[in-house]
Amino acid sequence: MHAQPHRVQSRPQSLRPTRTLRRVSTHISAAPGDVAPRMLMPGDPLRAQWIAENFLENARCYCRVRNMLGYTGTYRGERVSVQGSGMGQPSLAIYANELFREYEVAQVVRVGSCGALTNALRIRDVVLAISAATDSSMNRLRFHGLDYAATADFELLRSAYDVAAERGAPTVVGQILSTDSFYSPRPELVDLLVAHGVVAVEMEANALYTLAAQYRRRALAICTVSDHLVTGEETTADEREQTFGQMVEIALESMLAVSLE
Repeated sequence: MHAQPHRVQSRPQSLRPTRTLRRVSTHISAAPGDVAPRMLMPGDPLRAQWIAENFLENARCYCRVRNMLGYTGTYRGERVSVQGSGMGQPSLAIYANELFREYEVAQVVRVGSCGALTNALRIRDVVLAISAATDSSMNRLRFHGLDYAATADFELLRSAYDVAAERGAPTVVGQILSTDSFYSPRPELVDLLVAHGVVAVEMEANALYTLAAQYRRRALAICTVSDHLVTGEETTADEREQTFGQMVEIALESMLAVSLE
């Protein structure tokens, strides 16, 4: 005997949903369509505001949750968003996850500051991070102890390099360190990293590159040297917030040159 096919009864009309529900991001809470597929991501939310006010047209704030500001406007006619991430990889991971998963962001370029670890760099030089080493345990936990090589998207990297070269911007392409400790208890490790090609230190890129790979999206970290661990030179807090325009222009132009596909 053949079993009779199981018939699934339709639910009563009164129980059928009248609209499609969409998951709302916990930490961003923007409405569908508020966030553009191209995203700049500084750590400082006030830098996000400064970018929106100085580089985007018709910018509108879509996020004020926890004062982590996010804006969407246009640049040369294309929609672009800018979202603060906070300091450190755990904070950035919250926002990157939600942007990739809930808002289908296709490109994220981190625009931030970094500390130079070598005399090959000078204050306000631009660093394009081809890869990001880390002392964080986040990827060790994710990959069960394996060492994952977190790398930039090649198309964004090549585009940013071309834009920087055209503008004559002092630029270095190299590996950086994404550290969990701003005040490192092991400063002697810096020499070992420099000996293996690490040129600068910051606190977010490794997590961004890892999550972009997970979601099959494009990501790049572009950093301006704000302080120099070799010479002791440094910029002020106001300068770090508002004077890194060259980096932002390189990021915007490089994103527009890369397809969203």
